[in-house]
Amino acid sequence: MLKFLLVCTLAVASRAEIAEEEDVLVLKKSNFDEALGAHPNLLVEFYAPWCGHCKALAPEYAKAAGMLKAEGSEVRLGKVDATEETELAQEYGVRGYPTIKFFKGGEKESPKEYSAGRQADDIVAWLKKRTGPAVATLAGVTEAESLIADNEVAVIGFFKDTDSADAKAFEKAAEATDDIPFAITSDDAVYSKFEVSKDSVVLFKKFDEGRNTFDGELTKEKLLAFVKANQLPLVIEFTEQTAPKIFGGDIKSHILMFLPKAASDFQDKMDQFKKAAEGFKGRILFIFIDSDVDDNQRILEFFGLKKEECPAIRLITLEDEMTKYKPESDAITAESITTFCTLFTEGKLKPHLMSQDIPKDWEKHPVKVLVGKNFEEVAFDSSKNVFVEFYAPWCGHCKQLAPIWEKLGEKYKDSADIIVAKMDSTANEIEAVKVHSFPTLKFFPAGDERKVIDYNGERTLEGFTKFLESGGKDGGAPAGDDEDELDTEDLDDVDEGQDEDSDGEDDDGHDEL
Repeated sequence: MLKFLLVCTLAVASRAEIAEEEDVLVLKKSNFDEALGAHPNLLVEFYAPWCGHCKALAPEYAKAAGMLKAEGSEVRLGKVDATEETELAQEYGVRGYPTIKFFKGGEKESPKEYSAGRQADDIVAWLKKRTGPAVATLAGVTEAESLIADNEVAVIGFFKDTDSADAKAFEKAAEATDDIPFAITSDDAVYSKFEVSKDSVVLFKKFDEGRNTFDGELTKEKLLAFVKANQLPLVIEFTEQTAPKIFGGDIKSHILMFLPKAASDFQDKMDQFKKAAEGFKGRILFIFIDSDVDDNQRILEFFGLKKEECPAIRLITLEDEMTKYKPESDAITAESITTFCTLFTEGKLKPHLMSQDIPKDWEKHPVKVLVGKNFEEVAFDSSKNVFVEFYAPWCGHCKQLAPIWEKLGEKYKDSADIIVAKMDSTANEIEAVKVHSFPTLKFFPAGDERKVIDYNGERTLEGFTKFLESGGKDGGAPAGDDEDELDTEDLDDVDEGQDEDSDGEDDDGHDEL
């Protein structure tokens, strides 16, 4: 008996050691198992103290923890300093910060990646959907009003027969939706309060028109499409908080308006942009970016824009390959934007490829300077073997590579058939090569086949030399076989508000776009 009491006392003491900061559990490898034992449903943020995105998330994360704790919820929030608890971070595949994972039922294996927004309400709503019933039952008006008041977006199914085929389709749609609460009611008073005269589904929201009523045959797929089309504002501002909703959604065609909020005609242009958005709900996401905000400058750079060139409109698709489009007119009117978007949806637009002007001395140095305008004729010269570094001026790995690349250029500067070159891919784009990470190294061998070979070997002078002397065989792979190259999801992770590893660079020797 004494031994049993001692074990219990030690267990309680062990749990008591889990410190809290603003209602968030401070987790380490030494207390992680105990935390999962005490709190089976646990959302964990892996962060770095220096990470700007983590600092921005902290108050909202703490607010969400407090909200759940105040409700008496069994769900808790915790955090792990991944720069200190490196073993724990490695165990859960942490590549960037913040990384947020949900452990359900005390299970350590395969936690669910958090996929919703970065505001307290988003976090709480996502967790409730993960731990509670997919559909809540509303017994009366008060419950319905509370649901609508407590959430940015809420969906209510009005069904007199909650076992009907339509109600079952509604439930299936709810099960497939992570970040929006669904509720069902058959109460006459709720019907009356919200002026619903027959069975239907209504999406309530705190923006734009305030509510949308589903129309048509009620199926899971059609209801999900209805929610997707109406759950976001007609125009959504790009911020650290909204980025997960923008990049994590199903709509992969985005039109962006770059405009300073301080502009005298800001509201007029916003009204025009919003008017155009009405015709493309569910097909194109309309996004506003404040071009005066420092944190948005990388996005302007990605589109080849400078602050003084704003206002400006650009369109991008985030499918397997990112493709950008630029309108012919600089006018920001509902009519011009509608025309631009219509041409896009009809497949009548050509991609917009950025290019700097060709430098006068582009071939004077050992490493030749390529831009969009001269890339094709140099890289695909059938008499030359061309080795190109696609880089970004801000990329740490590119800076480390620079002196080695210069030595390589010096080594082959007098070669009759080998050219060593570089291209700033933040300012130049080409159809033949899609760059998703920096540096990207590609070899264009002589011949008429227009072959492209990825370099996968060591980034040393010796490694590069062997590669070139072997004709691209030693250290090379056909383009598209490079496992280190990042895909568009990795780009989304960064844009969604995720910092890279402790040196500011990606672990695989690439910097992300």
